[in-house]
Amino acid sequence: MPAVRPNTAVRATRALQQKQQKSTTSVRSFSATSRTSSSHGPQFDPPSGWLFGVKPGEKYQKEGWEGPFFYGFCGSLALAAVAYGFKPDTSIQTWALEEARRRLEAEGILDDHEKK
Repeated sequence: MPAVRPNTAVRATRALQQKQQKSTTSVRSFSATSRTSSSHGPQFDPPSGWLFGVKPGEKYQKEGWEGPFFYGFCGSLALAAVAYGFKPDTSIQTWALEEARRRLEAEGILDDHEKK
């Protein structure tokens, strides 16, 4: 005899389906506090129709961070280019070529280039 009778299983399944259809699911948040907006003003800036908000004929006034950012960014790029130019050659091909030259010079097969 099976542990669960077929009729009982069918009735239980139908009862669960009807219960799910009748109940409305509500979404609950994980927080106990209500959700509030954390902005400090409207987030939408309406379009003015001018490029970067500057009317034709008016002079653009730089903000305080623009100068240091420009010189810092360009200066760091120039410094990186100089550092890259003086970077030591650490490739495996260069090492293997120098090692092969040393071994051949030690065996006497290749003339020592420093003695010339």
